[in-house]
This record gives sequence, structure tokens and C-alpha cells, in this order.
Amino acid sequence: MFRRVAQNLAEADVRYGAEPEAVQRTSETFCGIMRRLDFLPNSPTLMNSGRPLQQLFACFALPIDDSLDSIFDKGKETALVHKSGGGTGFAFSRLRPLGDVVKSTAGVASGPTSFIRAFNTGTDVVKQGGTRRGANMAVLSCYHPDVMEFVNSKLNPQNLQNFNISVGVDAGFMEAAAAGQNYDLINLRTGQPQDQANAAEVFDAITRNAWLTGDPGILFLDRINSDNPNPQLGQIEATNPCGEQPPLLPYESCNLGSINLLHMLTGEPGQQTPDAGKLVETDRVAVHMLDNVINMNHYPLEAIRETTLATRRIGIGVMGWADALIWMGNGTIRTKPSDWAKR
Repeated sequence: MFRRVAQNLAEADVRYGAEPEAVQRTSETFCGIMRRLDFLPNSPTLMNSGRPLQQLFACFALPIDDSLDSIFDKGKETALVHKSGGGTGFAFSRLRPLGDVVKSTAGVASGPTSFIRAFNTGTDVVKQGGTRRGANMAVLSCYHPDVMEFVNSKLNPQNLQNFNISVGVDAGFMEAAAAGQNYDLINLRTGQPQDQANAAEVFDAITRNAWLTGDPGILFLDRINSDNPNPQLGQIEATNPCGEQPPLLPYESCNLGSINLLHMLTGEPGQQTPDAGKLVETDRVAVHMLDNVINMNHYPLEAIRETTLATRRIGIGVMGWADALIWMGNGTIRTKPSDWAKR
């Protein structure tokens, strides 16, 4: 498996003028770092590199607008992503609230939570890439009139089993919650306040339900967008299902891998210290690998391909931190985190 993945990813260097000998050396480097378990890319890369599917990304963020066309187009796109082996994150905040008027039919809207249930059912019947079922993240703004229905939507453990959920908040909401103040719930269709809620009560419901069920989480959307590296491409509204890569713009992708910190040590067992040189070299190879994933990936949607190639996002995480602490001295922290980054 490691040789198949390494050879496939190394071939991306040909696009930048690499000679066959250099490509083979890169392949051996990629294979070695995986065989030693110093670094591993995410599971779709391991499963699909060099195979017909060739879908190497973990997750994608898909935008949803307030129309049936957009909603059900995204349902189709979600099925294609799950079929290819990826997960999906969505912001449902643009959808009109429960009971709002639908002018084209003189009917009333069913609200975002009903459509989340529809996406959840669709995920149930599409097995993800033939190896695992799809995972989803639903995000709803704290200013949406249906926020409390959303916050309580997973109190029944049978509901939304294919979704994580998070409430998008900002400093204004948190300040109102701390002060126990009411705040306006906004109908985005009109841009006008539709109702009010007590911010402290909403926040208490979020924390209580998170304790009971693990959901919802919260996203500090104002803070996230203050560090948005590509604001010219839009606002960040959602994350992937687990949020392990920074939140994503619409149609961006999660291209992930993890460095094993237990292998970034030197010295005698029980007295080991961080090996900064090995960490730097491992990180260099990891960045090279994940950058090549972007070039070698087969994209399930053209919009995903265009956005991913424009921003080229990668996410490098860590594993083995607790084990590393033990090998550095029976669980006693003998080094500062800054010691890992001396170079």
C-alpha cells in the first residue's frame, strides 16, 4: 500500500520538470516516511492513490442557498462526494426559517432543520466510497430564527446520526450571553429582525446539550473570518465534519495528514527529548506529499477542483503526544512546547 501511494504521489513532480530518477527518489522518501509511521496522510489518500477512484481528499465544504434548486443540487453533489470517499460540511444559515412565506407557491417554508434531516437520510443510503458511510457537518448561525430547534435537534439519539452540528456565533452574541441580554433573530430573506431570544438561554442550551450528546459545537465565525487568508473569495461559513483543518470556503477541500510525535524524539527511553531536526525534515516531506495530493486528486465536482487548485489548502496535524510525554519521563513534562519549534 505504501509503495502504491508513494509512487502515485511522486508522479506529480513530473508536472514541475522532475526527471524520472528524481521522481523515484521522491517516491522512496514518501514510502519511507509512511513505512516508519513518522507521517501518514488521511485514509482516502491511502485507500485510493494509484487506484481507479483516485479521490484523495477527506472532506469538502458545499454552499447552500435559499432555493429548492440549490438545496437539491447540493443533495446530488453530496451523494457524489460521499460516493467518491469524502465527507461534507454545510452552512444552512441562508435557508428561510420554519413558517416563512414561499411566494412562488403561496406555501410556507419547512425550515433548515427539515432539510438537514433530508441530507441525513440521503447519507444513509449512499455508502461512502465502498468503504465507509458519509459524515457531515451542519452549521447554523445563532441569529437564525430556528436556532433553538437546531440546538435541540440531536437530543433524540436516533436523529441526525450522520451529522455533527455547530452553532455559528460571534463576539456580539457572546457578550449578550454574558450579560443575559436579549438579541435579534434575523430573517435573512428580508434582512430584518423576526423575533428575539435570550442569548444566555441559547448558550445554556448549547452547553447543556453538548454535555448530554456531544452536540452542538460552536464556531466563532467572526474570529475565523478575521484570519481568512482569502477574503476576496468569500466568507468562511462552515467546517469539515470534524473541524481538524481550519474552516473552509465554499467548495474547498480537506487534505490532511498527521505527524507521529512519538517518533520525533531522541535519547534514552524515559529521558528522551524532542528531535527538532527530524521534526523539521518530516514536516518538509509531509508538505511535499500533501501538495502533490492536490495535483494527483480526481475531483468529484468542477467547482471543487477550481477552488482547491486556487487555494491549495493542506492540514498537518499530530498524533502520539501522550506517548511522547511518557517516553520523555514517565508522563512528566520535561520540555516546553516551544522546544519543538526551536528551528
